[in-house]
Amino acid sequence: MSFKALFSAVSVIATLQGANAALTRRVACPDGVNTATNAACCQLFAVRDDLQQNLFHGGLCTAEAHESLRLTFHDAIAISPALEAQGQFGGGGADGSIAIFSDIETAFHPNIGLDEIVALQKPFIARHNLSHADFIQFAGAIGASNCAGAPQLAAFVGRKDATQPAPDGLVPEPFHTPDQIFDRLADASQGEFDPILTVWLLTAHTVAAANDIDPDNSGLPFDSTPELWDTQFFLETQLRGTAFPGTGGNQGEVESALAGEMRLQSDHTIARDSRTACEWQSFVDNQPKAQAMFQFVFHDLSIFGQNIDDLVDCTEVVSRTSFA
Repeated sequence: MSFKALFSAVSVIATLQGANAALTRRVACPDGVNTATNAACCQLFAVRDDLQQNLFHGGLCTAEAHESLRLTFHDAIAISPALEAQGQFGGGGADGSIAIFSDIETAFHPNIGLDEIVALQKPFIARHNLSHADFIQFAGAIGASNCAGAPQLAAFVGRKDATQPAPDGLVPEPFHTPDQIFDRLADASQGEFDPILTVWLLTAHTVAAANDIDPDNSGLPFDSTPELWDTQFFLETQLRGTAFPGTGGNQGEVESALAGEMRLQSDHTIARDSRTACEWQSFVDNQPKAQAMFQFVFHDLSIFGQNIDDLVDCTEVVSRTSFA
């Protein structure tokens, strides 16, 4: 399907969802305050309010919000039908394994540093009747909603939690080649995530930062506006790199164009790869695309390894954002 056709389809679906929501009979939640299209979503209002007040500092686009969004990917991408075809366990995707088996999975090299957000989230999971799998994806959607300009990300309940840890080697690294990254995403998505959709997924780097690439400089952003869901990331990664923000020479890092900004080797190479360069450039100064395309890929990423027919769509609980 062409980009224009897909974009139109996404737009039509969003319009129809909005119209259907207006016509759907709503359920009064037990809290006496909120209503929902499905009673199963009522529990999420308390989780959302708890997260906003006690993890995201009153609803801010903070490091905790950034890391919560990052965690959604690191949990969900850990699935490999290719390994399953070889008779090996290939991971369960968006099944909460990175939190359930955190002692194992946060020690994997690409997950270094995620032990902190996992530890911060565990008390929230403990006090709310929500699976680890559902909580991780929901927290990421709520965290992203705090960043001005972010799309409304999907939220589902009903995922099955992991019963064993995912195997190592399934999360892409910043020093991997485009081929390695494209192949990994294609495997995890059973062919859906091609190089173009990989670019869409990398939109998340607009509010991301590197915590463990340069050991002497934690929290360096990937663009100059990490508090905004905008398109600066796509512009600035195309600029010629001139210096490292820190010591340099770190695995997975290349020179960046702006002081205080880190550029990942993988972002640099995908921005210039012949299969993705044009798509990368098309995001520059295209805010609607940066919203719609990530919204599309996050929806599918967030249910890797799950049966959507077993899930309840509670996206209505996630706030819509705009630029101030």
